[in-house]
Amino acid sequence: MNLNEIMVSETSGETVEETRVAPIENPVLKLMRKDRMPHIWCPGCGIGTAVNCLSRALDSSGLDLDKVSIVSGIGCSGRVAGYMDLDSFHTTHGRAIPFATGLLLSNPELKVIVFSGDGDLFAIGGNHFLHAARRNQDMLVVCVNNYTYGMTGGQVAPTTPLKSTQSTMPYGNFEEPLNLPQLAEAAGATYVARWTVFHVRQLVKAIKEGLEHKGFAFIEILSPCPTLYLRRNKLGDGVDQVRYFKEHSVLKNGAETREVALKAACPISVGKFVERQAPCWTDVRNAQLSAALGERFASSGGKHGGN
Repeated sequence: MNLNEIMVSETSGETVEETRVAPIENPVLKLMRKDRMPHIWCPGCGIGTAVNCLSRALDSSGLDLDKVSIVSGIGCSGRVAGYMDLDSFHTTHGRAIPFATGLLLSNPELKVIVFSGDGDLFAIGGNHFLHAARRNQDMLVVCVNNYTYGMTGGQVAPTTPLKSTQSTMPYGNFEEPLNLPQLAEAAGATYVARWTVFHVRQLVKAIKEGLEHKGFAFIEILSPCPTLYLRRNKLGDGVDQVRYFKEHSVLKNGAETREVALKAACPISVGKFVERQAPCWTDVRNAQLSAALGERFASSGGKHGGN
């Protein structure tokens, strides 16, 4: 496109050269279903930033997007699947990982992403998370952790910090919250990381690594919920929370996951905590059945599973 156009001045009649700037399209938009905009998320919510990072990671990953599927459960983060211009599933509450497992087993060539919230993945969906990690299923699970059930009224969640006020804990939460990276590693995840929505460059890199990783990859994203959690606990707005993430996060790559629990008086540990290689479920299944059945066994192969 030639941006230099010859214009004729209306006052002097002289010809002048005018430079116009070409319009720049947001690279994220090509991965979004623009007809479904505007989105439902509140001003200051960090889910949009998390989706932006996911989109940029996918855009630069080199993956065939026709072979990428995204699955979400119920909740604010569960709406992500409906906004992404990919093969997507918005599933029932807590069941995103079983749906994703079914996709993967039916077509091992797919790269399957689960994108959901702390309540969906670790309350009603906690058992499914444990067993997918135990089996080292070849998928990426991204959890947007905003410490609350943001869509249904701000009830206490598995990750709500101690003493925080919630609609179901009006005098302060007294239940010990889950340490998600420790839980993921203990269950068998072979890639575990945590970042905040302030750490956008690091988050894009981590998501790309999770997409490239063969096995069960888990990324926790700390994100503000200004409408319910922050307001109810008098912590300011979304900008205040992102500023808090900036000022209180400490990089601890390779840290012991038992030491990265989120506590009020402690800094937020961020980084890549676990990265190791182990056979994924499809590889183990194919090897076992091939040894037992010989030529009678037709393996399910593909880029991301099988022999």
